[in-house]
Amino acid sequence: MRQLLDLEPVWSRYDHFFVSEDSAISAELAKAHVVHMMPHYGLGQALIGKPLALVKGIVANFFQSLRLALRETPDIVISTGAGAVFWSSLFFRMKGAKFILIESFARFEKPSKFGAVCRLFATDIVVQSAALSKHWPNAHFFDPFRMLDGERPAKTDSTLATVGAILPFDRMSEAVIALKRHGVITGSLLVQTGVGSAVAPTEDAADPRCVETLTFAEIKGVLKSADLVICHGGTGSLVTALREGCRIVAMPRRQDKGECYDDHQFEIATAFSARGLIEMAADVADLPAAIARAKLREPVLATTDPAALIAWLDTKLAAYA
Repeated sequence: MRQLLDLEPVWSRYDHFFVSEDSAISAELAKAHVVHMMPHYGLGQALIGKPLALVKGIVANFFQSLRLALRETPDIVISTGAGAVFWSSLFFRMKGAKFILIESFARFEKPSKFGAVCRLFATDIVVQSAALSKHWPNAHFFDPFRMLDGERPAKTDSTLATVGAILPFDRMSEAVIALKRHGVITGSLLVQTGVGSAVAPTEDAADPRCVETLTFAEIKGVLKSADLVICHGGTGSLVTALREGCRIVAMPRRQDKGECYDDHQFEIATAFSARGLIEMAADVADLPAAIARAKLREPVLATTDPAALIAWLDTKLAAYA
């Protein structure tokens, strides 16, 4: 979703609507745009012992997507990938829409399952890593990652721990709170725990302060002054923090602990760490050392620059029109 927001110069010039899962960022988007929320499901649910939830999600999503396809007839679909939009993408394509598949920036080494299936009926395919272009040689390749020049924003002695917009990650949240109590994390600490977390919310004045959700605008506001960010291995959280020059420690969710459907977050964190952008903690025991390394290193500023992709999309959509 955050990459779709980066592509606003393209879609904002056309009549448009969004299809997404219900999350903090999509709920915020719905305040200004038409957003159709679809039931969540992921193929990895079967791997973590929830096959019934998978089947129920697929069926509910299928019929809700079908109802949407009967009401709407878009000319063009642009998707950055997620299981929740598979059926709607397929139905719109069957109705004649051009379908531009942008394989997720979160995939560095191998394609997502969504991408592997949707490429079979996509009109155009975009990949965002050199490794993926070897898997799909006919795809258009854009590397959006850019280092930024300029001064780091003024920071305070504060830390933000965030688990992302959708699922709790109590193993990380509880570990961060314990490290604060033991003095490993200094200054103020704000922990965004995710909806349904076992970590109870606290009063606004508490330190550490714990909240289930933060809007995208609130996250960006906190990051402007946060010196340290401890987060899961999601690209949205990592890139947003890098844009604000934060020191970053990433602790990826793990499939073997039922925290995610596969280990792509480990792939993401490893790739960012290899570029010298973040410190990585593979487990709770690694967090203190990773925090110590992050505090000693020189912070960097980086972002994803969609300019080349936007220019290509502008040309492509004009040709479709």
